[in-house]
Amino acid sequence: MDEGKRRLSAAERFDWLRLIRSENVGPRTFARLLDRYGSAAAALDALPDLARRGGARRPIRICPKADAEREMQATERLGARLLGLAEPDYPSWLAALDDAPPLLCVQGDTSVLARPMVAMVGARNASLNGRNFARRLAADLGRAGYVVASGMARGIDTAAHQGALASGTVAVLAGGTDVVYPPENSDLWREISLAGAVVSEMPVGTQPQASHFPRRNRIISGLSLGVVVVEANARSGSLITARFAADQGREVFAVPGSPLDPRAAGPNDLLRHGATLTESAADVTDVLGDLTRRPLAEGKRPGFRALQPAGPDDSGMEKARAQVAEALGPAPVTVDDMYRCLLEIPKKPRKSATFSSLRIAA
Repeated sequence: MDEGKRRLSAAERFDWLRLIRSENVGPRTFARLLDRYGSAAAALDALPDLARRGGARRPIRICPKADAEREMQATERLGARLLGLAEPDYPSWLAALDDAPPLLCVQGDTSVLARPMVAMVGARNASLNGRNFARRLAADLGRAGYVVASGMARGIDTAAHQGALASGTVAVLAGGTDVVYPPENSDLWREISLAGAVVSEMPVGTQPQASHFPRRNRIISGLSLGVVVVEANARSGSLITARFAADQGREVFAVPGSPLDPRAAGPNDLLRHGATLTESAADVTDVLGDLTRRPLAEGKRPGFRALQPAGPDDSGMEKARAQVAEALGPAPVTVDDMYRCLLEIPKKPRKSATFSSLRIAA
Protein backbone atom coordinates (compact mmCIF):
# COMPACT_ATOMS: atom_id res chain seq x y z
CA MET A 1 0.00 0.00 0.00
CA ASP A 2 1.31 3.44 -0.95
CA GLU A 3 2.56 5.70 1.81
CA GLY A 4 -0.13 7.98 3.20
CA LYS A 5 -3.00 5.87 1.90
CA ARG A 6 -5.25 3.45 3.72
CA ARG A 7 -8.73 1.98 3.55
CA LEU A 8 -11.52 3.93 5.14
CA SER A 9 -13.35 2.07 7.86
CA ALA A 10 -17.10 1.58 7.41
CA ALA A 11 -17.77 4.30 9.99
CA GLU A 12 -15.36 6.74 8.28
CA ARG A 13 -16.87 6.10 4.86
CA PHE A 14 -20.33 6.77 6.30
CA ASP A 15 -19.17 10.05 7.86
CA TRP A 16 -17.42 11.09 4.63
CA LEU A 17 -20.66 10.46 2.74
CA ARG A 18 -22.72 12.52 5.18
CA LEU A 19 -20.22 15.39 5.05
CA ILE A 20 -20.00 15.65 1.25
CA ARG A 21 -23.80 15.42 0.95
CA SER A 22 -24.33 18.22 3.47
CA GLU A 23 -25.41 21.70 2.42
CA ASN A 24 -22.72 24.00 1.02
CA VAL A 25 -20.00 21.33 1.30
CA GLY A 26 -18.19 20.81 -2.00
CA PRO A 27 -14.86 19.06 -2.65
CA ARG A 28 -12.69 22.04 -1.65
CA THR A 29 -14.70 22.80 1.49
CA PHE A 30 -14.63 19.09 2.37
CA ALA A 31 -10.82 19.08 2.19
CA ARG A 32 -10.49 22.23 4.30
CA LEU A 33 -12.85 20.83 6.96
CA LEU A 34 -10.91 17.58 7.23
CA ASP A 35 -7.66 19.49 7.31
CA ARG A 36 -8.90 21.61 10.21
CA TYR A 37 -10.85 19.05 12.26
CA GLY A 38 -8.97 15.85 11.47
CA SER A 39 -12.04 13.68 10.72
CA ALA A 40 -15.38 13.90 8.98
CA ALA A 41 -17.17 13.10 12.25
CA ALA A 42 -15.59 16.09 13.97
CA ALA A 43 -16.34 18.31 10.96
CA LEU A 44 -20.01 17.27 11.02
CA ASP A 45 -20.20 18.22 14.70
CA ALA A 46 -18.63 21.61 13.97
CA LEU A 47 -20.74 22.56 10.93
CA PRO A 48 -23.75 24.08 12.76
CA ASP A 49 -21.54 26.40 14.81
CA LEU A 50 -19.43 27.32 11.78
CA ALA A 51 -22.57 28.24 9.85
CA ARG A 52 -23.94 30.28 12.77
CA ARG A 53 -20.70 32.21 13.24
CA GLY A 54 -20.50 32.72 9.49
CA GLY A 55 -23.79 34.61 9.58
CA ALA A 56 -26.22 31.92 8.34
CA ARG A 57 -29.83 32.96 8.93
CA ARG A 58 -31.08 29.40 9.29
CA PRO A 59 -29.56 26.13 10.47
CA ILE A 60 -27.37 24.44 7.84
CA ARG A 61 -28.76 21.17 6.48
CA ILE A 62 -26.53 18.28 7.46
CA CYS A 63 -27.11 15.04 5.55
CA PRO A 64 -29.35 12.87 7.79
CA LYS A 65 -28.03 9.46 8.78
CA ALA A 66 -31.07 7.82 7.19
CA ASP A 67 -30.32 9.43 3.81
CA ALA A 68 -26.70 8.29 3.92
CA GLU A 69 -27.75 4.76 4.89
CA ARG A 70 -30.20 4.61 1.96
CA GLU A 71 -27.51 5.76 -0.47
CA MET A 72 -24.99 3.23 0.80
CA GLN A 73 -27.54 0.41 0.60
CA ALA A 74 -28.56 1.43 -2.94
CA THR A 75 -24.89 1.53 -3.97
CA GLU A 76 -24.28 -1.96 -2.56
CA ARG A 77 -27.40 -3.37 -4.26
CA LEU A 78 -26.08 -2.05 -7.56
CA GLY A 79 -22.77 -3.85 -7.02
CA ALA A 80 -20.90 -0.53 -6.96
CA ARG A 81 -18.63 0.92 -4.27
CA LEU A 82 -17.83 4.33 -2.85
CA LEU A 83 -14.10 4.93 -3.23
CA GLY A 84 -12.54 7.52 -0.89
CA LEU A 85 -10.00 10.09 -2.06
CA ALA A 86 -7.38 8.90 0.43
CA GLU A 87 -7.68 5.20 -0.47
CA PRO A 88 -5.09 3.33 -2.55
CA ASP A 89 -7.58 2.38 -5.32
CA TYR A 90 -8.57 6.00 -5.95
CA PRO A 91 -7.17 7.11 -9.35
CA SER A 92 -3.98 9.03 -8.64
CA TRP A 93 -4.27 11.55 -11.49
CA LEU A 94 -7.75 12.54 -10.31
CA ALA A 95 -6.55 12.75 -6.70
CA ALA A 96 -4.02 15.39 -7.77
CA LEU A 97 -6.83 17.92 -8.36
CA ASP A 98 -7.75 20.38 -5.63
CA ASP A 99 -11.43 19.74 -6.39
CA ALA A 100 -11.25 15.94 -6.70
CA PRO A 101 -14.48 14.22 -5.56
CA PRO A 102 -13.98 13.02 -1.96
CA LEU A 103 -16.07 9.95 -2.79
CA LEU A 104 -16.24 8.39 -6.25
CA CYS A 105 -18.96 5.85 -7.00
CA VAL A 106 -17.40 3.09 -9.11
CA GLN A 107 -19.25 0.27 -10.84
CA GLY A 108 -17.12 -2.36 -12.54
CA ASP A 109 -13.42 -3.16 -12.44
CA THR A 110 -11.55 -0.65 -10.26
CA SER A 111 -8.19 -1.92 -11.52
CA VAL A 112 -8.63 0.02 -14.80
CA LEU A 113 -8.49 3.24 -12.76
CA ALA A 114 -4.84 2.54 -11.89
CA ARG A 115 -3.72 2.39 -15.52
CA PRO A 116 -2.64 5.41 -17.60
CA MET A 117 -5.68 6.99 -19.19
CA VAL A 118 -6.47 9.18 -22.19
CA ALA A 119 -9.80 10.99 -22.57
CA MET A 120 -11.57 11.21 -25.92
CA VAL A 121 -14.46 13.61 -26.39
CA GLY A 122 -16.32 15.22 -29.26
CA ALA A 123 -19.55 16.09 -30.98
CA ARG A 124 -22.82 14.31 -30.28
CA ASN A 125 -23.89 14.86 -33.90
CA ALA A 126 -20.60 13.44 -35.15
CA SER A 127 -19.99 12.59 -38.78
CA LEU A 128 -19.57 8.97 -39.89
CA ASN A 129 -15.89 9.61 -40.60
CA GLY A 130 -15.46 11.22 -37.18
CA ARG A 131 -17.04 8.24 -35.40
CA ASN A 132 -14.95 5.76 -37.38
CA PHE A 133 -11.77 7.70 -36.63
CA ALA A 134 -12.59 7.89 -32.92
CA ARG A 135 -13.29 4.16 -32.78
CA ARG A 136 -10.01 3.34 -34.53
CA LEU A 137 -7.97 5.80 -32.46
CA ALA A 138 -9.41 4.41 -29.19
CA ALA A 139 -8.55 0.84 -30.25
CA ASP A 140 -5.00 1.89 -31.16
CA LEU A 141 -4.55 3.72 -27.84
CA GLY A 142 -5.77 0.60 -26.06
CA ARG A 143 -3.20 -1.52 -27.84
CA ALA A 144 -0.57 1.02 -26.76
CA GLY A 145 -1.51 0.40 -23.12
CA TYR A 146 -3.90 3.26 -22.40
CA VAL A 147 -7.40 3.12 -20.94
CA VAL A 148 -9.82 5.43 -22.77
CA ALA A 149 -12.12 7.66 -20.71
CA SER A 150 -15.17 9.45 -22.05
CA GLY A 151 -18.67 10.56 -21.08
CA MET A 152 -20.84 7.92 -22.83
CA ALA A 153 -22.69 10.61 -24.80
CA ARG A 154 -23.91 10.09 -28.33
CA GLY A 155 -21.46 10.39 -31.22
CA ILE A 156 -17.73 10.57 -30.53
CA ASP A 157 -17.99 9.43 -26.87
CA THR A 158 -19.91 6.30 -27.82
CA ALA A 159 -17.47 5.48 -30.64
CA ALA A 160 -14.47 5.93 -28.34
CA HIS A 161 -15.93 3.56 -25.72
CA GLN A 162 -16.74 0.99 -28.41
CA GLY A 163 -13.21 1.08 -29.80
CA ALA A 164 -11.66 0.65 -26.33
CA LEU A 165 -13.92 -2.09 -24.92
CA ALA A 166 -11.37 -4.83 -25.54
CA SER A 167 -8.52 -2.96 -23.83
CA GLY A 168 -10.30 -1.01 -21.09
CA THR A 169 -12.55 2.03 -20.94
CA VAL A 170 -14.06 4.26 -18.25
CA ALA A 171 -17.41 6.03 -18.61
CA VAL A 172 -17.89 9.12 -16.45
CA LEU A 173 -21.58 9.92 -15.97
CA ALA A 174 -23.30 13.18 -15.07
CA GLY A 175 -25.98 11.29 -13.13
CA GLY A 176 -25.82 8.20 -10.96
CA THR A 177 -23.82 5.24 -12.24
CA ASP A 178 -27.11 3.34 -12.67
CA VAL A 179 -28.76 6.01 -14.83
CA VAL A 180 -28.07 5.37 -18.52
CA TYR A 181 -28.03 8.54 -20.61
CA PRO A 182 -28.72 8.54 -23.47
CA PRO A 183 -31.08 5.54 -23.09
CA GLU A 184 -29.96 3.94 -26.36
CA ASN A 185 -26.56 3.28 -24.77
CA SER A 186 -27.94 0.74 -22.29
CA ASP A 187 -26.13 -2.16 -24.00
CA LEU A 188 -22.88 -0.16 -24.05
CA TRP A 189 -23.37 0.67 -20.34
CA ARG A 190 -23.62 -3.06 -19.54
CA GLU A 191 -20.51 -3.85 -21.57
CA ILE A 192 -18.49 -1.11 -19.88
CA SER A 193 -19.70 -2.24 -16.44
CA LEU A 194 -18.35 -5.72 -17.18
CA ALA A 195 -15.16 -4.87 -19.09
CA GLY A 196 -14.24 -1.49 -17.62
CA ALA A 197 -15.70 0.93 -15.08
CA VAL A 198 -18.60 3.38 -14.83
CA VAL A 199 -17.92 6.22 -12.38
CA SER A 200 -19.73 9.26 -11.00
CA GLU A 201 -19.56 11.61 -8.02
CA MET A 202 -23.36 11.76 -7.90
CA PRO A 203 -25.56 9.47 -5.74
CA VAL A 204 -26.98 6.40 -7.46
CA GLY A 205 -30.38 7.10 -8.96
CA THR A 206 -29.56 10.75 -9.73
CA GLN A 207 -30.96 11.94 -13.05
CA PRO A 208 -28.45 14.03 -15.04
CA GLN A 209 -29.11 17.77 -15.18
CA ALA A 210 -27.45 20.49 -17.24
CA SER A 211 -25.44 21.74 -14.25
CA HIS A 212 -23.96 18.27 -13.70
CA PHE A 213 -22.16 18.04 -17.05
CA PRO A 214 -19.34 20.56 -16.41
CA ARG A 215 -18.64 18.76 -13.11
CA ARG A 216 -18.59 15.47 -15.04
CA ASN A 217 -16.22 16.97 -17.61
CA ARG A 218 -13.62 17.96 -14.98
CA ILE A 219 -13.52 14.31 -13.85
CA ILE A 220 -13.04 13.06 -17.42
CA SER A 221 -10.00 15.31 -17.88
CA GLY A 222 -8.82 14.79 -14.30
CA LEU A 223 -8.62 11.03 -14.74
CA SER A 224 -6.47 11.41 -17.83
CA LEU A 225 -2.99 12.39 -18.88
CA GLY A 226 -4.47 14.16 -21.88
CA VAL A 227 -7.70 14.89 -23.74
CA VAL A 228 -8.27 14.26 -27.45
CA VAL A 229 -11.00 16.34 -29.13
CA VAL A 230 -12.17 14.76 -32.38
CA GLU A 231 -15.10 16.89 -33.57
CA ALA A 232 -16.73 19.82 -31.76
CA ASN A 233 -18.51 22.99 -32.82
CA ALA A 234 -17.39 26.35 -31.49
CA ARG A 235 -19.57 26.13 -28.35
CA SER A 236 -19.38 22.41 -27.68
CA GLY A 237 -19.20 21.03 -24.15
CA SER A 238 -16.20 19.04 -25.33
CA LEU A 239 -14.24 22.29 -25.34
CA ILE A 240 -15.08 22.72 -21.65
CA THR A 241 -13.35 19.39 -21.08
CA ALA A 242 -10.34 20.64 -23.06
CA ARG A 243 -10.28 23.82 -20.97
CA PHE A 244 -10.34 21.78 -17.77
CA ALA A 245 -7.46 19.68 -19.11
CA ALA A 246 -5.38 22.78 -19.82
CA ASP A 247 -6.13 24.23 -16.38
CA GLN A 248 -5.24 20.91 -14.73
CA GLY A 249 -1.88 20.78 -16.49
CA ARG A 250 -2.86 17.94 -18.81
CA GLU A 251 -2.09 17.66 -22.51
CA VAL A 252 -4.66 18.72 -25.11
CA PHE A 253 -4.85 17.01 -28.51
CA ALA A 254 -7.06 17.97 -31.44
CA VAL A 255 -7.96 16.20 -34.68
CA PRO A 256 -8.00 18.70 -37.58
CA GLY A 257 -10.98 19.00 -39.88
CA SER A 258 -12.29 20.85 -42.89
CA PRO A 259 -12.94 24.56 -42.31
CA LEU A 260 -16.22 24.01 -44.18
CA ASP A 261 -17.50 21.66 -41.44
CA PRO A 262 -18.81 23.47 -38.31
CA ARG A 263 -17.83 20.38 -36.30
CA ALA A 264 -14.18 21.13 -37.06
CA ALA A 265 -14.31 24.66 -35.62
CA GLY A 266 -13.51 23.55 -32.07
CA PRO A 267 -10.51 21.31 -32.80
CA ASN A 268 -9.12 23.73 -35.36
CA ASP A 269 -9.26 26.57 -32.82
CA LEU A 270 -7.52 24.39 -30.23
CA LEU A 271 -4.76 23.75 -32.76
CA ARG A 272 -4.50 27.48 -33.41
CA HIS A 273 -3.81 27.99 -29.70
CA GLY A 274 -1.24 25.27 -29.19
CA ALA A 275 -2.96 21.88 -28.96
CA THR A 276 -1.11 18.89 -30.42
CA LEU A 277 -2.24 18.01 -33.94
CA THR A 278 -3.47 14.42 -33.85
CA GLU A 279 -3.79 12.12 -36.84
CA SER A 280 -2.90 8.81 -35.18
CA ALA A 281 -2.32 7.19 -31.81
CA ALA A 282 1.42 7.81 -32.23
CA ASP A 283 0.80 11.55 -32.03
CA VAL A 284 -0.69 10.99 -28.58
CA THR A 285 1.70 8.36 -27.23
CA ASP A 286 4.79 10.29 -28.31
CA VAL A 287 3.72 13.22 -26.12
CA LEU A 288 2.45 11.18 -23.18
CA GLY A 289 5.31 8.69 -22.99
CA ASP A 290 7.39 10.81 -20.60
CA LEU A 291 4.42 11.42 -18.29
CA THR A 292 3.86 7.70 -17.75
CA ARG A 293 7.52 7.17 -16.84
CA ARG A 294 7.88 9.86 -14.17
CA PRO A 295 6.25 9.87 -10.74
CA LEU A 296 3.16 11.96 -10.18
CA ALA A 297 3.28 14.69 -7.54
CA GLU A 298 -0.17 14.23 -6.08
CA GLY A 299 -2.19 16.79 -4.23
CA LYS A 300 -2.61 16.46 -0.48
CA ARG A 301 -5.08 13.74 0.47
CA PRO A 302 -7.32 14.85 3.31
CA GLY A 303 -8.29 13.15 6.49
CA PHE A 304 -5.31 11.23 7.80
CA ARG A 305 -3.30 13.74 9.82
CA ALA A 306 -3.34 13.30 13.57
CA LEU A 307 -5.07 16.56 14.36
CA GLN A 308 -6.91 17.72 17.44
CA PRO A 309 -10.25 19.34 16.60
CA ALA A 310 -9.87 23.08 16.61
CA GLY A 311 -11.78 24.96 19.27
CA PRO A 312 -13.73 28.17 18.81
CA ASP A 313 -11.62 31.06 17.61
CA ASP A 314 -13.72 34.16 18.11
CA SER A 315 -10.74 36.49 17.71
CA GLY A 316 -9.89 34.87 14.38
CA MET A 317 -13.48 35.15 13.20
CA GLU A 318 -13.65 38.81 14.18
CA LYS A 319 -10.41 39.49 12.32
CA ALA A 320 -11.78 37.73 9.23
CA ARG A 321 -14.99 39.77 9.40
CA ALA A 322 -12.95 42.97 9.61
CA GLN A 323 -10.88 41.91 6.59
CA VAL A 324 -14.02 41.18 4.60
CA ALA A 325 -15.62 44.51 5.54
CA GLU A 326 -12.44 46.38 4.58
CA ALA A 327 -12.16 44.60 1.23
CA LEU A 328 -15.73 45.34 0.17
CA GLY A 329 -16.58 48.45 -1.81
CA PRO A 330 -18.83 49.77 -4.58
CA ALA A 331 -17.17 47.55 -7.21
CA PRO A 332 -17.87 43.77 -7.29
CA VAL A 333 -15.27 41.45 -5.74
CA THR A 334 -14.98 37.79 -6.74
CA VAL A 335 -15.08 35.02 -4.15
CA ASP A 336 -11.59 33.91 -5.22
CA ASP A 337 -10.16 37.40 -4.65
CA MET A 338 -11.84 37.57 -1.25
CA TYR A 339 -10.44 34.15 -0.33
CA ARG A 340 -6.92 35.25 -1.31
CA CYS A 341 -7.38 38.39 0.77
CA LEU A 342 -8.33 36.37 3.85
CA LEU A 343 -5.39 34.02 3.41
CA GLU A 344 -3.07 36.88 2.47
CA ILE A 345 -2.13 35.08 -0.74
CA PRO A 346 -0.97 37.33 -3.59
CA LYS A 347 -2.93 36.89 -6.78
CA LYS A 348 -0.92 35.24 -9.53
CA PRO A 349 -1.72 35.29 -13.23
CA ARG A 350 -3.48 32.11 -14.31
CA LYS A 351 -1.37 30.10 -16.71
CA SER A 352 -1.98 26.73 -18.32
CA ALA A 353 0.71 24.10 -17.87
CA THR A 354 -0.10 22.81 -21.33
CA PHE A 355 -0.45 25.87 -23.52
CA SER A 356 -0.81 29.40 -22.30
CA SER A 357 -3.13 31.12 -24.74
CA LEU A 358 -6.05 28.70 -24.98
CA ARG A 359 -9.34 30.54 -25.59
CA ILE A 360 -12.51 28.47 -25.51
CA ALA A 361 -16.13 29.57 -25.68
CA ALA A 362 -17.92 28.35 -22.57
